[in-house]
Amino acid sequence: MAPRTREELVSLATMDPALAALLKSKPPLKPPELTEPHTTRRENRTSILKAKWSLRYIPGPISPVTEHDLKIPVRDGSEIIIRVYTPVAKKDGGSPLIVMYHEGGWGMGDLSDEEVNCRLFARDLGAVCVNVEYRLAPEHPFPTRINDAWDSLQWCAKHASELGAEPSRGFVVGGGSAGGNIAAVVAHMARDEQLEPPLTGQFVFNLLPLSILAKTFNLIGLNGNVSSSLFVPFRYGKEERGHRDLPPAYFQVCGLDPLRDEALIYERVLREEAGVRTRLDVYRGLGHYFWTNFPGLEMSKTFVEETVIGMK
Repeated sequence: MAPRTREELVSLATMDPALAALLKSKPPLKPPELTEPHTTRRENRTSILKAKWSLRYIPGPISPVTEHDLKIPVRDGSEIIIRVYTPVAKKDGGSPLIVMYHEGGWGMGDLSDEEVNCRLFARDLGAVCVNVEYRLAPEHPFPTRINDAWDSLQWCAKHASELGAEPSRGFVVGGGSAGGNIAAVVAHMARDEQLEPPLTGQFVFNLLPLSILAKTFNLIGLNGNVSSSLFVPFRYGKEERGHRDLPPAYFQVCGLDPLRDEALIYERVLREEAGVRTRLDVYRGLGHYFWTNFPGLEMSKTFVEETVIGMK
């Protein structure tokens, strides 16, 4: 439930006792230097997360789900990789289709970031889940990531039957942090461009606004073409519908996350001003991507399990 008073909002940032105890027991990690090359940041992040994979809710591939990679074309003539997760057990009436975009500040991350969710959605929801490896900044500046995400969503819609999916049973886009931003953007594009079949839902967690990244990364390196209609839609006459007519949205928001307030505001705007049906789960006293950074916490297991419940 969304906080209704200032006091309720402030209380969300009181650190969870289990997290506090864990942090106290371990030496702090050295934060990345802003002068480090972006490739070094990627490597450091990958090595830190890989060391924790054995503690994840699902550490590796599982027998009820098959996984295979495909290369699909995008608009500039390149190809990007998608990983398809398919339930072994066939679902009566066909499998929903879920398309996921990973986190990483648009300049880091890979398919491993969303593989736990994809395996769970395939196993527990009977969904065909597509994990998209969009291209990263600064090598591929804005709007490449959005173009890749939109092109891959259109490809999945067109080739749903080949993927073994039946979008009429459900067609959802999702992602966390930077991936949540991408999912929110392509949900608007799907509405404006009348994607067929239409989306039936969106899943955003730890939603990442551009303002946070501007303080950490070189803005132009991330954004590239800032005159793009994707960057300033009000300049191109696409603002008249605002956030109306979007598919239902499921939010997971962490109380100790610096991105918390933007996510709470966005959920409220969708629900109160745009009439979009929403569901909101708030995790008091826990930080950005705590379930990935601290997979051994009991609340990390709870978070992952509630993700599946919220997606039903």
